[in-house]
Amino acid sequence: MNTILDILQYFVTITIELIVLFMLISAIVEFVFMYVSEDKLRKYLSSKGIWGNIMAVLFGAVTPFCACSTVPMTLGLLRAGVPFGAVMSFLISSPLIDPLVFTLLVAFMGWKVAIAFFILTSVFSVFFGILLEKIGWKNQVKDVRIKQGCCHTEEINKRSLPFKEKIKLSFVGAWGSLRPILIYMFIGIGIGAAIYGYMPSDFILKIAGPDSVFAVPAATLIGIPLYLRVETAIPIVISLIAKGMSVGAAIAFLITGAGVAIPEISLLAGIFKPKLLAVFIAVVIITALITGYIFNIIF
Repeated sequence: MNTILDILQYFVTITIELIVLFMLISAIVEFVFMYVSEDKLRKYLSSKGIWGNIMAVLFGAVTPFCACSTVPMTLGLLRAGVPFGAVMSFLISSPLIDPLVFTLLVAFMGWKVAIAFFILTSVFSVFFGILLEKIGWKNQVKDVRIKQGCCHTEEINKRSLPFKEKIKLSFVGAWGSLRPILIYMFIGIGIGAAIYGYMPSDFILKIAGPDSVFAVPAATLIGIPLYLRVETAIPIVISLIAKGMSVGAAIAFLITGAGVAIPEISLLAGIFKPKLLAVFIAVVIITALITGYIFNIIF
């Protein structure tokens, strides 16, 4: 067991690192997107064949959307005529691979883990997007409209603003993205600190350690009912690995914990018929299981 002082130090250190990284990466993304129009994005996502799916995954990777903006964006892309498969690739990849997730993985788990995570989740997003397109499940989308969620901001002409003003607006936008999720971040860090301080290492090793055959499935199932945001899940994952959880199990936990968040599933239930909603959840689970086992083999 660690002392109260150690636990508090862990909490403060992780909190500062996460907030600084979130603000910097989000500000950079905000700045870049001042120069990219939505019309061009839709054009790229509508590329024929597998390229549309690849562009959709890259779009999901560079846009740190929260659940309340991912789903309206998904519906908007469908209504704009973007192929169903490409939209599904975006929807699968968006909550899992964004600049913040990649940066946090690099900072806390190293380049190899971050790159492998990006490649595997991208491959599965492209594959399942193509598969859902091929089997013709576009008819499983309801004919509804969704209002923009909490992350929607009023569009203004930002391209003509002075450079310093763009920098300022970038950080204002970053803070606007961070503020609603601070409570989730604190909850995740708090849980991580509690695990770091009080959860016995022997228990973690027995359930989800490197030698446990059921480590990945157990971590996958544990992540599903928690419905964690990435900002909440990563601090918990860091502490679980420190306690002895295998990297593969931790990654599986991260994917299901962040990939089937309650806000996103609730909103998707409004635009997807039950069959497609169930398949989407199954796709995230399958991605978590296979990715977790691959990670346990290579790391």
